[in-house]
Amino acid sequence: MTRVATRRSPVPPIGLALAGGAPGGAIYEIGAMRALDEAIDGFDLTECSTYVGVSAGAFLTACLANGLSTDQQVRAIVKRDPGEHPFVPEIFFHPAVKEVGKRLLKTPGLLVKALKDYATGREKRLIDALTVLGQSLPTGIFDNDPVRDYVARIFSIKGRTDDFNELGRKLTVVTTDLESGESMRFGYLGWSHAPISVAVQASTALPGLYPPVEINGRYFVDGILLKTMHASVALEAGAELVFCINPLVPVDTRKAVQQNVLRRAPVTRRGLPTVLSQTIRTMIHSRMSLGLRAYDNLYPDADVVLIEPRRDDHEDFFSNIFSFASRQAVCEHAFEATRKSLLARCDQVGPMLERHGLRLNTDFLHDTTRDVWESVGLPELSANGHEEAEGQESDAEQNLSGDLESLLERVEKLAAARTAAARS
Repeated sequence: MTRVATRRSPVPPIGLALAGGAPGGAIYEIGAMRALDEAIDGFDLTECSTYVGVSAGAFLTACLANGLSTDQQVRAIVKRDPGEHPFVPEIFFHPAVKEVGKRLLKTPGLLVKALKDYATGREKRLIDALTVLGQSLPTGIFDNDPVRDYVARIFSIKGRTDDFNELGRKLTVVTTDLESGESMRFGYLGWSHAPISVAVQASTALPGLYPPVEINGRYFVDGILLKTMHASVALEAGAELVFCINPLVPVDTRKAVQQNVLRRAPVTRRGLPTVLSQTIRTMIHSRMSLGLRAYDNLYPDADVVLIEPRRDDHEDFFSNIFSFASRQAVCEHAFEATRKSLLARCDQVGPMLERHGLRLNTDFLHDTTRDVWESVGLPELSANGHEEAEGQESDAEQNLSGDLESLLERVEKLAAARTAAARS
């Protein structure tokens, strides 16, 4: 397999840690990464010395470690570049037909066992005997094999690699060992025997949604179960500056309701997915905050720059990433929100970066006209492009309205003529 070219390592060592967040979170992280790239002079995120990814973040860091720049990742959301595989959220939601079928085949035998245990008195109550039927439930409702295949295809072209040992950068994909409940860091300290695509598949295997992934006889699931970002892995590897991006923040809609941006409605009204999303966001964000505070004592000579949405930022929370327009909007919003966040913290982040030989591009931070699409060579999708498209739609609507009015006038004249002819 062709070895990925080794790029110049930044001095001092710089790390990037990305949290999970499903496809919607991945799109937010792509927009945020693009803004971060634009905001730092003389540096881009493919030049980090170490990458750490969890869940959806594992896929994105693996792309960066393979040399796929942030502008390529932005374009992949909305456009098929020649020779590339576009980002298609649907790959994450293929029904787990084989898993469901395998479990259903076990049902008759389990039912016989339950009735036998009850009949022989091994179980005193029928309801207790029937609990064995829980083994017939699938371990996941979606199939994650397409995720693995998709990642493998991306890393099989243009000199990229699906082998941790062939990378020119340190890449760590964090998963959870289901049997022991401990974290497993693929690509870290010798754990590089699995393909990157399989490690990413395991890291994104959120229990209940996806079945565990078998690697060498052991089963692994989403690494977010233990920590949100595992930024400590980059710090342990010697990174002196670590950029962290976390898209999972519990949403607070009270301000939006007060401003009549959102209609007052309980989260429960939006169903189980929304309730689970808010619950998971709350748990992991609280845990992450505690972990970040500990870094000050554990790594006093290192700096950590955290980028995440504000709690009152509901744009990502209620977005539909299956909608092409929503995908665009989430990426645009993440780009702009990150620019604003860095501008608001310029006095803090600027000196921090300077300690590591980097500089904030204040012109970019102050420029409200900067657009994520123009920065990646897609001006037709920029705000100006939207205005032109809206103008064209408006003209088309006016033309259509005029055609309908003309047609109605002709129909009315024809009806009047026929009525007059009938009377005569």
